[in-house]
Amino acid sequence: MECTGASPAAAAAAATANPRRILPGFLSLDLCKELEFIHRSCSTAGYRTGVLSTTLAHLSATGCSHLLVPFVKIREQLKEVVEEAFDCQFELFVEFTALISWCKGASIGWHSDDNKPYLKQRDFTAVCYLNDQGKDFKGGTLRFQDGEPSSIAPVAGDVSIYTADYRNVHCVDEITEGERLTLTLWFTRDSASDEDPKLLNFLSQALERERESPCYPLPASDNMYWFSYNGLGFDLRCARAFQLGCNFYNSACGEEIPEDPFEMLSKPLFIGRRDEIFEKEFVNSMHALQVMQFYHWKASEIAKVRGTIDHAKSSKKKFISRNLSYIQLVLPCDLDLAESILQCNSRVEMDNLFSWDDFALAVENWESYTSELRRQLFAFMPNWLSYQSIYYIDPSEINRCHR
Repeated sequence: MECTGASPAAAAAAATANPRRILPGFLSLDLCKELEFIHRSCSTAGYRTGVLSTTLAHLSATGCSHLLVPFVKIREQLKEVVEEAFDCQFELFVEFTALISWCKGASIGWHSDDNKPYLKQRDFTAVCYLNDQGKDFKGGTLRFQDGEPSSIAPVAGDVSIYTADYRNVHCVDEITEGERLTLTLWFTRDSASDEDPKLLNFLSQALERERESPCYPLPASDNMYWFSYNGLGFDLRCARAFQLGCNFYNSACGEEIPEDPFEMLSKPLFIGRRDEIFEKEFVNSMHALQVMQFYHWKASEIAKVRGTIDHAKSSKKKFISRNLSYIQLVLPCDLDLAESILQCNSRVEMDNLFSWDDFALAVENWESYTSELRRQLFAFMPNWLSYQSIYYIDPSEINRCHR
């Protein structure tokens, strides 16, 4: 970093002259894909039209507290690099962390990140790009009003860090195709604005509820998943499933359909593709969606080990042909609009890779992945609560403390 070894005065002058940095390849592509999986599994309609978000508090509130674990190390690393770059070591707190995606039509004009009275506590911004401009989306260039670099084209793994004040007035070009995905963090010198104590309060309450229960996600209010556009709209849970070539089904053919059909998304359901339905009953739409997105994330990896495990029991027993006992959920969602807005090539990818054998294995792997994150979270929590801070702890240190 430019500030390493510089005097405080020289570092401050450098930050004033060039209050932004680009960190190429700071995040591994594997971590980018894992965070993409979390966002596509859990995101809700965001704070602006065409924007979707996944906050850490939302994960805690929806039975997904364990999904905070992949964020822990990167939050700590980014705080350290921002402190070093802008010569404010040991001064910063994470003010807010969110996965944010900008869909077709989304943009934002010239602004600084502290431009509202309720944002004045923000001192620095870190934007981690999780997918590629030109490949995964078009548009979405980050532009600065003054200074260099004057524009940044998102590349998966790269990170932009900059001051949140008037020196970094910026805008984001309109997204014309696809979905631009970032992990965005804001940092503050104000300890009262530290995100960690608030998150720990959420976590301690959530884990008290989850400790004795199976680790399944719980849907939030239906309106949080509703994407509105020019008087039309779609449910994000259904749209994400549709992107992967899947639909939701239920088997209650004799049950009266509720007045609000979206209630069915919070009840047990099945996943179907074309004329085949996977026989496993999922707890709700979020459970089903997480498994689908996990399979999309791991499909190539799972396909590589196909044949190296015992498939003596044919996957034909894992699904049944569609019949009158299974009814596709018909919801007032404009899926053509969803395809136009989200424009993702996931369905083509899944059509090329999809195998019910592999999907059955993905169900098992999702359960193992979730259980391991849950185990880590419960191990971390006593230390986090003691220090009122969320920080990475080496597993060997936890084991030593527990001896």
